[in-house]
Amino acid sequence: MPESSADKSWSQRETDRVPPTVDPTRPSIARIYDAILGGKDNLAVDRAVAEAAFKAFPDGGEAAKHNRAILARAVRYMCEQGIDQFLDLGSGLPTVENTHEIAQRINPDAKVVYVDNDPVVLAHGRALLATNGNTSVVTADLRDPEGVLSHPEVAGFLDLTRPIGLLLVAVVHHVLDEEEPGRILEAYKEAMAPGSHLLLTHFSSAAPEARALESVLLRTIGRGKLRDRDEITDFFSGLDLVEPGVVHPPDWRPDEVQGPEPQLISRLLYLGGVGRKPVAS
Repeated sequence: MPESSADKSWSQRETDRVPPTVDPTRPSIARIYDAILGGKDNLAVDRAVAEAAFKAFPDGGEAAKHNRAILARAVRYMCEQGIDQFLDLGSGLPTVENTHEIAQRINPDAKVVYVDNDPVVLAHGRALLATNGNTSVVTADLRDPEGVLSHPEVAGFLDLTRPIGLLLVAVVHHVLDEEEPGRILEAYKEAMAPGSHLLLTHFSSAAPEARALESVLLRTIGRGKLRDRDEITDFFSGLDLVEPGVVHPPDWRPDEVQGPEPQLISRLLYLGGVGRKPVAS
């Protein structure tokens, strides 16, 4: 007699709901981030890594929320500059205030392509966006710029001869030095039309406590690299940095004027900014 769902353990029920291509014993960057943000699209193995991260960097997930908030402000800013198409690389699992929701609230015709190498993202994203004709989800690896940019659902959906908003939010720190993140970024910047904008956020070495978090990531998923302000700023080479430049996320064009605030570790984990590709005069 088939086992009923009521007879199955929670762990087994979790395993049953993931695509067959997903190994439920291996943590996923997208699902770990979802767990840190308090989402439900994660497995026990992902929550274990999130808990270890909280022990190493005890900010209660506030840094991830600050990082999510700069995405919203930057996408709104790009829309105000006339950007109406976005390529969100390493997008992760759908959560509150996704790129398409922010952009299409301002411009209902704005197009968004999400790219992630986790098949769970594709499954959840397509279910969520089934009725949204201006948004697409693609399974691809951002470390392969040529493969991403030539993908039919990218090249056939976005007009890359026009300015785009390229989003690399909390993802480049998972690209190891030997994988040449600078070279990868240069390929995307080269392909962007003049007037395009890049949003990039990255783990920063400004908070000494972040070193423990880096160790957790390297031990559990084999990926996680703190970089300093100069290294992160170099990723914007060839672009004009939008004021206030490369800063901690709460300091990038906050919605409200902020008074002096203590430099909590949650405010220091990331650095990020927006750059614009110059238009020839």
